[in-house]
Amino acid sequence: MEQWRKNLYILFVVQMLSLAGFSIVIPFLPLYIQQLRISTGGSVKFWSGMVFFSQGAAMMISAPLWGAVADRYGRKLMLIRAALGGAALLAAMGFVKSVEQLVLLRLLQGFVTGIVPAGNALIAASAPKEHTGEALGLMQMGAWTGVAIGPLIGGIIGDTLGFRESFWITGSLLALSGMLVVFWVHEDFHPAAKSCRPKLMKGFSILLRAPKMLHLYTETFLQSVGRTLIFPIAALFVMELMDSTQGVATITGMVLALRALTGSISAVWLGRLGDRIGHGRVLACCFIAVMLVYLPQAFVTAAWQLVLLQAITGLVEGGTLPALGALINLNTPPGSQGATYGINASVNSAGRCIAPMLSSGFAIWFSIRSVFGVAALIYGLAALFALHGNRSRFTAGL
Repeated sequence: MEQWRKNLYILFVVQMLSLAGFSIVIPFLPLYIQQLRISTGGSVKFWSGMVFFSQGAAMMISAPLWGAVADRYGRKLMLIRAALGGAALLAAMGFVKSVEQLVLLRLLQGFVTGIVPAGNALIAASAPKEHTGEALGLMQMGAWTGVAIGPLIGGIIGDTLGFRESFWITGSLLALSGMLVVFWVHEDFHPAAKSCRPKLMKGFSILLRAPKMLHLYTETFLQSVGRTLIFPIAALFVMELMDSTQGVATITGMVLALRALTGSISAVWLGRLGDRIGHGRVLACCFIAVMLVYLPQAFVTAAWQLVLLQAITGLVEGGTLPALGALINLNTPPGSQGATYGINASVNSAGRCIAPMLSSGFAIWFSIRSVFGVAALIYGLAALFALHGNRSRFTAGL
């Protein structure tokens, strides 16, 4: 078996384990905040937004820098750093006493972690161009599968054992994924000659001026905002629908898990479809479909309706990330995969940084239901960008 395929299958498992770990805590974070001391004032909705905002803001700053380091010293090293550093920080979150301490650790998590961009950069640098969609689709399937397993496990653990235990399990899964990278991933890394490397900021400038990259990063940003928008309010909305706190974490975990599971199923198939018919076409169709599925979610009256519609959301949303990843890779200057996916992770983090505050703001000022309408609007805007790019034929894949 070719080495890039061996790495792909191992990193599929690494993505699945690490994203399962990160996602375990998502369903109950707003509920965990309710149990913590708030020393500086503010509502649970506000601090729920801040918990998500802090991690995204830190990663937005650090991801391009780590990506540039990866191009100089290797992507495997960055994977090990992200996995083992994240393991320590997530385990520490199980011991916090106040919400401010939790926000601080989430901030540090954003500076240290970055498993997904490091793994994608390694695969993008080693996989043949004609297999880009397939490879990144499988990586996305691993991520979606982890995100599907994690919230379901986290919801059950949160409702039965307690919230703190979930952080310790998360740390263990990240440590395991780090060990897999150390012993099983092989990278034949040959950095560019020192005389051929541009300075850090000049390298970023060259990359951003490359044809179509700014357009693709804009679509990435909109996708990230739309995808993350409901995370801070999901548990609170489920509580509103159930009119009870009993079993809320489990149902919220089910909502997020089914969405991720259906996304993992569609990611590989849509990635391969994009290799055949063009990733731009797949991307535009997926954005339109997600917009249409989000619209009725503002009007659900029972938790099972939300579960069903979020499952359909995942099915049509699953093709967006492999399509964007493939289009970015096809337009990346040679030898710049680390910086490319570092900036991509930064753009994703910017979306995850803005989305929680936007979500919290609309939930406070209008209602939780309004957040779903905002998500539909954002995906509609992303669809317009994708349609414009498709019409302009911005990639050779079209």
